[in-house]
Amino acid sequence: MEHLVECTDVVKIHRARGLGGLSRGFRAVDGVSMTIDRNGSYGLVGESGCGKTTFARALMYLDPPTSGTIRIDGVPLETLGRAAFRKFRKRMQIVFQDPNSALNPKMSIHDSLAEGLINRGFDRVERDKRIKGLLDLVGISSAYSNRYPHEFSGGQKQRIVVARALSMEPDFIVLDEPVSNLDVSIQAQIINLLQDLKKEFNLTYLFISHDLNLISYMCDTIGVMFKGRIVEQIGRAHV
Repeated sequence: MEHLVECTDVVKIHRARGLGGLSRGFRAVDGVSMTIDRNGSYGLVGESGCGKTTFARALMYLDPPTSGTIRIDGVPLETLGRAAFRKFRKRMQIVFQDPNSALNPKMSIHDSLAEGLINRGFDRVERDKRIKGLLDLVGISSAYSNRYPHEFSGGQKQRIVVARALSMEPDFIVLDEPVSNLDVSIQAQIINLLQDLKKEFNLTYLFISHDLNLISYMCDTIGVMFKGRIVEQIGRAHV
């Protein structure tokens, strides 16, 4: 299959203080190479502190890697200038673990969803239409769009965060432990939603978790991370 995401020898070093801080720094990600097939799901599993989230942030260029190459659909991200990267950014989105910190408590849900659409140049009428469609898509009544985050449950807030990611019409979504803060019954609902959305929009996922059972259920390929390295990789059929 065609690879949408290709990472080659990705390293992320957290600098130490003083001169030579880079050479004495901590290697949070230590030479990770992996690929994700277009429309596939890659599960990254490992204990807390092994570098999963640091790798995800480097992959998304939220905190760029110290070295290595990341290609999305064949495009090396390090070659993109600021303006080009801004246009490219909409193709890849991330859903974080905690929806409470992902949503601005002072902004209504409508305004949170509208931000990306404004950046994409949609007028108010089209924005309102798309926001209604996005909320309906994730199972939130559009009648609640003028409410604020504190008026929603944790599961509802995570659905809203997913809707915001979808507002950019991405090809690739990083899911960084998107259900670990939710009750078990709500986790199942969000997982089923993510699977349905993947099929409907032909999405590609990087799913990060410490739960091997969840990863094996969700993903085609599983990578095990330990101390910043992927130490094992296997297809779901072999789990």
